[in-house]
Amino acid sequence: MSAAPNAQDQPTNTTPRSETISGVVERVTYYSQESGYTVARLVRSRESELTTIVGSFADIQPGQTLQLLGFWREHPQYGPQFQVVQYLETKPATLTGIEKYLGSGLIKGVGPVTAKRIVSHFGLSTLEVIENQIERLVEVKGIAKKRINLIQRAWSAQKAIKEVMVFLQGHGVSTTYAVKIYKQYGDAAIATVTQNPYQLATDIYGIGFMTADKIARSLGVPPDSEFRYRAGMTHALGEASEDGHCYLPQPELIKQVTELLKTESHRPAEGAIALIIQNMALASELIREKSAEQILLCYKPSFFHTELNLAQLLKQRLIQLTNPDMERVRSWIYRYTASRNIELSEQQQLAVEMAAYSQITILTGGPGTGKTFCVRTIVELWKAMGKSIALAAPTGRAAQRLYEMTGLEAKTIHRMLEFDPKTMGFKRNTENLLSSRALVIDEASMLDLFLAHSVVQALSSNAQLLLVGDIDQLPSVGPGNVLSDLINSGQVPVVRLTQVFRQAQQSAIITAAHQINRGQYPKMEPVSDAPISDCLWHGGGHEPEHGVQAICELINGLIPQLGFNPVTDVQVLCPMTRGIVGTRNLNGVLQQLINPPNSDKVEITRGGMTLRVGDRIIQQTNDYDREVFNGDVGFITNIDTEEQEVTVQYLERSVIYDYADLNEIALAWSVSIHKSQGSEYSVVILPLYMQHYMMLTRNLFYTGLTRAKRLAIVIGPKKAISLALRSTDRQQRYTQLQQRLVRAFSADGVVVNSILEN
Repeated sequence: MSAAPNAQDQPTNTTPRSETISGVVERVTYYSQESGYTVARLVRSRESELTTIVGSFADIQPGQTLQLLGFWREHPQYGPQFQVVQYLETKPATLTGIEKYLGSGLIKGVGPVTAKRIVSHFGLSTLEVIENQIERLVEVKGIAKKRINLIQRAWSAQKAIKEVMVFLQGHGVSTTYAVKIYKQYGDAAIATVTQNPYQLATDIYGIGFMTADKIARSLGVPPDSEFRYRAGMTHALGEASEDGHCYLPQPELIKQVTELLKTESHRPAEGAIALIIQNMALASELIREKSAEQILLCYKPSFFHTELNLAQLLKQRLIQLTNPDMERVRSWIYRYTASRNIELSEQQQLAVEMAAYSQITILTGGPGTGKTFCVRTIVELWKAMGKSIALAAPTGRAAQRLYEMTGLEAKTIHRMLEFDPKTMGFKRNTENLLSSRALVIDEASMLDLFLAHSVVQALSSNAQLLLVGDIDQLPSVGPGNVLSDLINSGQVPVVRLTQVFRQAQQSAIITAAHQINRGQYPKMEPVSDAPISDCLWHGGGHEPEHGVQAICELINGLIPQLGFNPVTDVQVLCPMTRGIVGTRNLNGVLQQLINPPNSDKVEITRGGMTLRVGDRIIQQTNDYDREVFNGDVGFITNIDTEEQEVTVQYLERSVIYDYADLNEIALAWSVSIHKSQGSEYSVVILPLYMQHYMMLTRNLFYTGLTRAKRLAIVIGPKKAISLALRSTDRQQRYTQLQQRLVRAFSADGVVVNSILEN
C-alpha cells in the first residue's frame, strides 16, 4: 500500500451537506489495521471516473458493493474525496459487481477465473442460483461436483460468518478477526462474545485486551466489572512477559493495571486492584511470593512453577559427579590437535576438559574467539568417549550452522523434543527422556524460561549438557534471562573465550564487534571505499528519510556491483518496527524495489498488507500445527485465489496458510534486530537513527552487526551510533532464576516454598 494521503490543511465546512452514494470497490489504496482509516477507489454507476472514498472501515475488499453516507470535500493535493460517515454493504446489482464480489476471495473455491465463468453463465441471477439452486453450478464449464460441494460449504459458512461479522462490525471488529472468532467458537460465537468478551484475548491470536475491552464497552460491560479487572491483570502480566519478565512486583502490577483500566469516567482504586490480586491468588490464578526485600512478586502460575522447577532440576544435575580418566582425556586432546596441526588456547583447553566431566558446561564468547572449533573438538571428544550425541538450536538456521560445524545431524529444539500440537506439549519429557547422553544447545542466549525447562527436564540423569552462546547479545525474545542468570549465579561451570584469533582479526566486522562491546567507536570504512573493507559506514544524512533513500541506493547499486543478490543475500535489520526507518515502512519500500508487481505475480491484500509471489516473509508466532515458529523466514511460492491459500517455502519444507491465518506472517525484507537472533546473513544493512533513541543500546548494535557474515553496512549519523555505544543499561528483567539457584546451593538450605504467601 502507498503512504496515507496527508489530510492537513484541508478546507472545512461548518455545515457539510450529507449525501448518499453507492458503488463497487475497485481497489484499496491505503488501510490502517490499527485505526481502520481507509482510502479506496469506488466505481459508481453511470460514472466513468473512479471516486476516492476516505473514512474508517472495519475492513473492505475489492468487489464489495457499498452504500455510503457522507459528504464531499476537496483535498489540496488529491482533489475531491467523499468522506464516509456511515456505510452499509449490499449485494451487487451489476454483472461487473457480482463478478468482483465472487472473485474477491470472499468464498473459498471461487477465484477471479471461476467467478467470471459463473457470472457469464447465470448473469444477474448468479447470487440467487448460489443461494437456492447451487447444484446448477455444474452447468458451468470447469466446475465439477466436488468443487460445488466446496463452494456450498464455503457459502454457508460465509453466511454464518456474515452474521457474526455484522454483529462484531457494530462493535469495531475487523472482518479478519470475525473469521477467526467464528472458526474458534462456531455457532456459539455471538453468545461467547456477549457473555465474556475478554475471553477473546485469551483464545484468539491477534486480539488483545484493548480490542476485547473495546468490544466489552460497546456491549455495555461496566468499567469496574471483575471480568475486566481480572483480564487487565492477565494482560499486564502477559505484556510483561513480552518484555522478557517472569513476574511483576505487586506495586508495579498495580500501577500498570490502574493505568490500563482508567477511563474518562472511572479510575480504579489501588485497594480494589490489590483485592482482586489477592482473590486471584486464592483462586490459584496468580501466585505471590515474597522476595528477599519482602516485596510481593506476582507470577502467572505457569511462570512460577516453571522457574522453581528449572532451578531444582539444575541443582540435581549439577551436584552429580562424573569421574572420567582425565589423563586419557588430555592425551586424546593432544593427539587430536596434533593430527590436525592446530593448538588450543588455554581457555579452549579448559572448556574441552570441563566438558569431559561436568554435567552442565556453558561456553560463551564473542565472534572470532574460537567457539566453533571448541564445540567441534568437544563433540569429537564425546564421540571418542562413546557417548550418543544430540545437537539442537532454537532456530532452523542456527541448527543448519551447527550441522555444518560438526557434520552431525542438528535439529531445532522443538523438533528434537517432538512437539505435539494435539497436547500442546513436547513428547520428550520426564516420562519419555531423550536417549542421547550428550547434548549441545547452540545460540543459548535465545533460550527463554519455558524452552530451557523443557530441554533440561527431557535429559536423562547421566546426560551432559553444553550450552553455547554469546552472553553479550540480546537476551531471549521470550520471558527470562536464562543464560545470564546461570552464569551470574556462580553455580554453573562457565568458560568465557576472550582471545580473538589472528585469522578472525582480518575481518573488520569482528574487530568492530569487539570494539562495540568495549564501548569504543568501531572502525568502519566509508561506503565509497568498498570493497576494501567488509564493515562499512554510510552517513545517510541526519533525517530518517535520507536513510531510506540510502538503503534503496545501496540495493540498486553497490550490493549487486559487489556480486550479492538483494533477494537472497541482503537483510535490512532495524532497531524498531515503527517509524520511517522502521521495519513496517521499509518493508513496503523494499517490496516495491526488490519484488515489484507485474502481471506474472499473483498478489493479495489483507489487513493493509500486500503479499505477492516472491516475497520474503517471517513467521510472527509459534504455529505448532504447521510446525513453523516465531522468527522462521521463508519465501511465498504460490498464492491460490480459488482455494484462498498462500504457500510459503521455509528452509526445510513448504507450509500452506489459509487467508484467515495470514496475520501470522509479515514481510521480511526488513526485520527487527530482536527477530534476527540466531540467524546469519551474507549482507546486513543496519540503519541507526535518533528516531530509534529509546531502543539504541550497545548490545542491540552488537547483535545487529554480528548477524553479518560477509558484509555489514551501518547507515546513520555518528550521533545515533555514539548514543548506542553509551547506552549500556539494559532493562532489568524480573526473573528469580539466579536467586533460586544461589539459595538452592546456599549453606543454610533455604527452602523456597517456605516463603510463599498463603
